Amino acid sequence: MTTTDDTGGRSVAELLRPHRWSFAAVVLLQVAGAVAGLAPLLAVVELGRRLLAPGPIDHDQVWLVVIAGAAGLLVRLLCTAASTAIGHLLDGHVQLALRRLLAARLGRVPIGWLSRRRTGELTKVVGDDVSAVHPFIAHAPGELVAAFVVPLVSLVYLLTVDRRLALITLIPVALALAHVPLMMTPARLREEKQFDAAMGRIASAVVEFVQGVSVVKAFGGAGRTHRRFRTATDDFVGIYHRFVRGLSLVAAGMQVVLSPPFVLLVVLIGGTALIMTGGLAPADLLPFLLLGLGLTAPVAALIAHSFDDLQNARRALGRIRDVLDVRPLPEPTRPVTPRGHRVELRGVRFGYDEDHEVLRGIDLTLEPGTVTAIVGPSGSGKSTLVQLLPRFFDPSHGSVTLGGADLREIGGDTLHRLVSFVFQDVRLLRASVTENIALAVPHADVEDVVRAARMAHIHDRILELPRGYDTVLGEESGLSGGEAQRIALARALLAATPVLVLDEATAFADPHTEQAVRQALATLGGDRTILVIAHRLETVAGADTAVLLENGSIVARGRPADLLAGDRRFAAFWQSKEYR
Repeated sequence: MTTTDDTGGRSVAELLRPHRWSFAAVVLLQVAGAVAGLAPLLAVVELGRRLLAPGPIDHDQVWLVVIAGAAGLLVRLLCTAASTAIGHLLDGHVQLALRRLLAARLGRVPIGWLSRRRTGELTKVVGDDVSAVHPFIAHAPGELVAAFVVPLVSLVYLLTVDRRLALITLIPVALALAHVPLMMTPARLREEKQFDAAMGRIASAVVEFVQGVSVVKAFGGAGRTHRRFRTATDDFVGIYHRFVRGLSLVAAGMQVVLSPPFVLLVVLIGGTALIMTGGLAPADLLPFLLLGLGLTAPVAALIAHSFDDLQNARRALGRIRDVLDVRPLPEPTRPVTPRGHRVELRGVRFGYDEDHEVLRGIDLTLEPGTVTAIVGPSGSGKSTLVQLLPRFFDPSHGSVTLGGADLREIGGDTLHRLVSFVFQDVRLLRASVTENIALAVPHADVEDVVRAARMAHIHDRILELPRGYDTVLGEESGLSGGEAQRIALARALLAATPVLVLDEATAFADPHTEQAVRQALATLGGDRTILVIAHRLETVAGADTAVLLENGSIVARGRPADLLAGDRRFAAFWQSKEYR
């Protein structure tokens, strides 16, 4: 029986719930400030009426109106300042909590899920997307309140003056709202997704180039890397142009109908017509000229600026929720202890989605003390197969067992002590060389760290670094791709797990270095089970068993020499361009 973490799609809502009273305070303060902000306009209206009214001017009433307008302005200032302060403090707490929640989730998601994501995409979620929530927390409450409360209060007042002209004053608002559906069409939503995806590709291209600059220079791939970055930016420019073109006419139309000149023109035309027919007193046109702008200005500000910010925040929250929805692999409630480290795959089928299977009916046994080499064309399922052993994924059908125990019934901590994995694409920590090698054995002796480095044939290179084993990688020095792989291999050798999986872990190494690494593996002795994706003939020839994959199925297996002599498909693959 297994259990799993069920904090998924509701995590964001649950995160915001403890702050509901702060949200309420922000909204209430903004309501009070918005209503108080109308006082100066109403004061001007009342002053106009009193000054234009026949008869003597009541100075006391005039000063009372002035004081009321000034008091309203002061109340608006205080309420807005308090609301803004609370909103920004709340935003800081929410962003911190979101980043902590994302970090905790990323620390528990299946490694296989992480390995299929670009570094830039996840960096964007934890960094840019969390920051994009800022307008939703700090600004949206006030701007939404202003966009609805101010027009509503203004409209109620204007209706008491003249209902006909009040309805005429609403014409610009109605025209603006008629544009909103044009901004939410399926085509527009598709363009938004394409825009976000293009931004993610640029972020990934930048991160991957910066992180891999040493590898790029070591292997002369700067031109290719720059081309990938230029391709990402060119794609973004094209998508951005389509995005803007589709929005520009709609946005321009909304800005025109909500602009003060257009609003004043509508009010003046309607008011003049009513005055000429005797249906409106000239003095009653003044509140419409002043408050008519109050009907449209907040809506115009919301649509012109806040609407895009809120849309960006909505999409960012969606991407954050997508990460939070990723469920960790279930942990057993009663973990089983393996007996030995014989690995068996029985009837294993797996696909990253329901429509396409990557592995189809894999049956394979890895005996202790043997090296098994997995070969096959690109896309045959090699990396997916080896990632099942450290339980980066669970098979959709069949089982993977270690020492007779299904991996799903072995506790995660126990499994990590039994199986180590060396990636082709190595990511080293910004820490000392010693700390990087001793990651799985943090209290290892220096002698053990050096011994593992010697076995991985990286010791001499480490001594060339500014402070040797104390050099902080990424700050004081960098390593090439092959050197980073040997650091990762030293880490796995130091961990001394009984099962070792190498996912093309010497892909960046030169033939001499790879031969030295193979010799190091051969000297491990004992009954260690080794599974390696082989990309060179020498690796295949030195294995106890070779397995040929095609389209997710095993089509040949056996001793390499026997397969080369007696299996046509294996011999053909051996002679193919992938192994020349």
